[in-house]
Amino acid sequence: MNLRSSLVAVAFSVMHFVAPGLTYAQEKSDKNAIIGLLDRQISPEGVDYLKKLRDTNTPFGTNSFDFESLRKGMGTRREPTIPGIRLIKVQANGVPCEWLLAPGADPNVRLLYIHGGGFVSGSGGYYIPQTAHISAAAKCAVLLVDYRLAPEFPFPAGLNDCVTAHEWMVSNGPDGPSKARATLVAGDSAGGNLTLATLLAIRDRKLTMPAGGVPISPTSDFTLASESLKSVKDPIISAKTMPIFRDMYLGKADPRDPLASPVFGDYRGLPPLLFQIGEHEMLRDDGIRAALKARADGIAVTLEVWPGMFHVFQSHEPLLPEARAAIEHIAEFIRSKTPPAGN
Repeated sequence: MNLRSSLVAVAFSVMHFVAPGLTYAQEKSDKNAIIGLLDRQISPEGVDYLKKLRDTNTPFGTNSFDFESLRKGMGTRREPTIPGIRLIKVQANGVPCEWLLAPGADPNVRLLYIHGGGFVSGSGGYYIPQTAHISAAAKCAVLLVDYRLAPEFPFPAGLNDCVTAHEWMVSNGPDGPSKARATLVAGDSAGGNLTLATLLAIRDRKLTMPAGGVPISPTSDFTLASESLKSVKDPIISAKTMPIFRDMYLGKADPRDPLASPVFGDYRGLPPLLFQIGEHEMLRDDGIRAALKARADGIAVTLEVWPGMFHVFQSHEPLLPEARAAIEHIAEFIRSKTPPAGN
């Protein structure tokens, strides 16, 4: 698989599905070495797909860091696979964004989605297919934010854009100014980091707090202390990339700053969080450690480590049974945090 194919494979897509017999957020951390590992069998499709990845894919960054190809691939605009999707480009107080609504989506239930790409690549347009499925599953409007990228705009420029976009979204919807019934924040990889950092910054700046957050495979520790960076053979991306991403994003900033490395954050005052992580990804322990820190600070945390899965497994098409179930969990989480209409 070449770099372009690998990047396309890392994009998200989602749809309705609940795995039979699976209890939402079921954990058995007392019986597994991996905290939060879900008690479920790996699907035959999942077993086969992981083997295919290991046999045919060279993880990005294994031999070199091809920055130009990364930006080109992750900057591609991709079309939705669901018919009837509405796409509306807007400026959120100067930050370029795009609304996405599947048929039947409530424009007053709003999800800010923060794309991945190592803080140095990616775009909202690349995530149109995945967020279309989220919108359809959760019946919510999605605001894709094109935050500024490093190294041209290092930390905290991108974070500030995400905070600005959320605050704008509170009082502006797809059809113009209107108050949201509920807002939430989600993102993957670098966007998972920015999901947590955005919530921390909103709390610190005394802005309107979202009803919940969904960090997917988040980067959380730029001191690079997580054991899984050394012990996990990630089939998607090499741990060799992490110092490069860190230096391009942070510049001279302190890697222990909680807004750069949310594992060091104080989570008191944040809303409920749903973490989704793959068993076989280098960032596994980054996500687990951030979830445990938030839980220790008294936050309602659902931690899901999916057996046999990999970095941002929710994206790979045709969708695995695990991806379908994981996306339904996200939709269920969004629905559970949304007050009834009229409240």
